[in-house]
Amino acid sequence: MTEPIRFGVVGGSGVYNIEALQNVQEIELDTPFGKPSDVFITGTLDGVGVAFLPRHGRGHRVTPSELNARANIYGFKSLGVEYLISVTAVGSLRQDYAPLDIVIPDQLFDRTRNREREYTFFGEGLVAHVGFANPFCLELNAVLYDAALKSGARVHNGGTLVVIEGPMFSTRAESRINRQLGCDLVGMTAIPEAKLAREAEIGYSAIAMVTDYDVWHDSHEAVTAEMVVRNLLQNAETGKAILRAALPEANARLHDCSCHHALENAIVTNPALIPPKTRERLNLLVGKYLGE
Repeated sequence: MTEPIRFGVVGGSGVYNIEALQNVQEIELDTPFGKPSDVFITGTLDGVGVAFLPRHGRGHRVTPSELNARANIYGFKSLGVEYLISVTAVGSLRQDYAPLDIVIPDQLFDRTRNREREYTFFGEGLVAHVGFANPFCLELNAVLYDAALKSGARVHNGGTLVVIEGPMFSTRAESRINRQLGCDLVGMTAIPEAKLAREAEIGYSAIAMVTDYDVWHDSHEAVTAEMVVRNLLQNAETGKAILRAALPEANARLHDCSCHHALENAIVTNPALIPPKTRERLNLLVGKYLGE
């Protein structure tokens, strides 16, 4: 009997532990929001059902601004994923979060600006206002932090991740201002992923891999793509170890959380007035709340 796919992982293919998966399948999905970044790779890892998706496509072909995050998150939802782990490269905005460290962030600050990024599943006759005060799943965060400790990683629990548009790195002025705002990390993809995961009632957390000190640190080399890739490759085995330690523990400990009920009181549109096409497109997300 194949285990249900309760967990998803989105990120670079270097941390996927594909060689350790059993019952491997490649699943190509189409969604009402278009094609995901690539095929989903599903299987069981130490008896736990999991689905992997290369966020930028195999071979890293899609920029952060081009990502079809709605299709990616909808795809995970359609596979039955309840908890989604993002493995993501970040720059550090503080001295004690050093390159090659791991951080489990607990807050987000959105500084993206490209309107091509789709931030919500809703609209076109269906309005929902979802709470987002705690953008990461705190229950899953706790599991990831414990797993990172057990894996021997130098890990930090908590931090604010500011999300910039990309694909260009920050200017020195932007980096310094982000520090003054109280941000601890900088990345390019957690928004809109985290927002869409919340709307899809999926618990979302991140394993943030520090690759550099961004460009604020006068005594360190400014961030480059070569630096990011080099440090990501160096951290790949750490990421695999954390995931392998986290998944069985998460499967045992996590059964429900507030993330799974995010839409319970969020839909404000009169169901009788929702256009049939919109209702059909979003049925996977809202059907249980709208009834027949």
